[in-house]
Amino acid sequence: MSLHQTIQSLFHSAVRSVISHISDFVLRPGKDFTRNRKFTAAQIISFLITMGASSTRVEMLDFFGMDALMPTSSAFRQQRAKLRPEALSEIFHTFNTAYFSLGTVKKTIASGYRCIAADGSTTSFFSSDKFHTEDYFVSEGPSAKGFYSLHINALYDLDRNMYVASLLQPVHKKDEFLAFCTMVDTCPVLSDRKDIYIGDRGYCSYNNMAHIIEKEQYFLFRTKDVLSKGLVGNFKLPKEGMFDETVTVTLVRSHSRKIRIPDGNYRRFVDRAASFDFLEYGSDGTYPLSFRVVRFQLPDGSFECLVTNLPEDEFPPARLRDIYNARWGIESSFRKLKYTIGMSNFHSCKPEHVEQEIWAKLIAYNITEAMIQSVILETHDTKHAYKVNFSMAVHICRVFLRLAAEEDVIDTVALLRKELLPIRPGRAYPRLKTAHFRRPKYFVYRAA
Repeated sequence: MSLHQTIQSLFHSAVRSVISHISDFVLRPGKDFTRNRKFTAAQIISFLITMGASSTRVEMLDFFGMDALMPTSSAFRQQRAKLRPEALSEIFHTFNTAYFSLGTVKKTIASGYRCIAADGSTTSFFSSDKFHTEDYFVSEGPSAKGFYSLHINALYDLDRNMYVASLLQPVHKKDEFLAFCTMVDTCPVLSDRKDIYIGDRGYCSYNNMAHIIEKEQYFLFRTKDVLSKGLVGNFKLPKEGMFDETVTVTLVRSHSRKIRIPDGNYRRFVDRAASFDFLEYGSDGTYPLSFRVVRFQLPDGSFECLVTNLPEDEFPPARLRDIYNARWGIESSFRKLKYTIGMSNFHSCKPEHVEQEIWAKLIAYNITEAMIQSVILETHDTKHAYKVNFSMAVHICRVFLRLAAEEDVIDTVALLRKELLPIRPGRAYPRLKTAHFRRPKYFVYRAA
């Protein structure tokens, strides 16, 4: 069996696994999905994952092959209302576990390690008060009536270009620290490689470091410069030029004089408002942390600081800088997820249905990247190297994954090999400053 057929088989197996105990993922166990319907549970799941950005009815016409006897849009809405978002989440994790066990990694950013980037993104949609609590509602912005938002926290495998974990939060209950710790604690550990968790300044905290250290893994966080009032601002570090210094901190949550700090350690008090899961507030316990603070200069003359527990002999400053630069892969993935996969075009007003579609898009993204990596491209003496066009691959994979097509009736690999784009290293575009303020799309403004 070829790799792309294996990927399809793993996806179908993940769906069947959920269907085999569907009562665990419905609102009314023992009642929902117990009767024969035109829209079965397997078809609902497959449709959600392979659905594009067009209207529900147009997507159904494509899914059912223009069959005049296909179910109605109302039937789809009634059936999806029975399904909890956890069903799609379970398929996401089941597929990932099975695919990662294949060990198919074409490239590694840090040999012997798995690089995982952490980041978050907010997605918005229109709804009404009867479907939501105030946790989702955003009154300010370009819409006079306001809109509703969910925050997506994610961990992204930079070697495979695939999401490994995600946690969804209403926009007003957004807590990236809590989400990060939860995802790190539940992320499966590989037997042959250690993980390097990479995060920008929003993830640099003692609690995040401690959660990673407790799993015996590594972190690489960007932090504010030593000249600022950030995490490293109060250490006795050089104020000019580049350096690589190791500091040891003893964390305490009490001002008791009985607490003794080892010589050479920095004492840091973690107050009640700050989260630290390994010391109870008011206790006399201590928690030691040791990490490197690395400062390097950017091409424009400014300086950046990284904190890490990676070994100094194996990871000099130049290598740390290159590894951190690879974190941009998760930023690019959110753009593909929203505007190529179609996560900015939802097909419901209800938050639980929006969560269904977010998990479905994450599954579609991972499978598309897995399919792209299964394609071996021929190399020629050309000006540029080439890669598979992700936008075209998304459409090809949608057709390939539909459960109605049990047999491989299309030559998927040949199609992907024909859809290529040149790789142009160093090409960069200015970041769109209005990306955070784009209005969600009304249902009536959809392409046919």
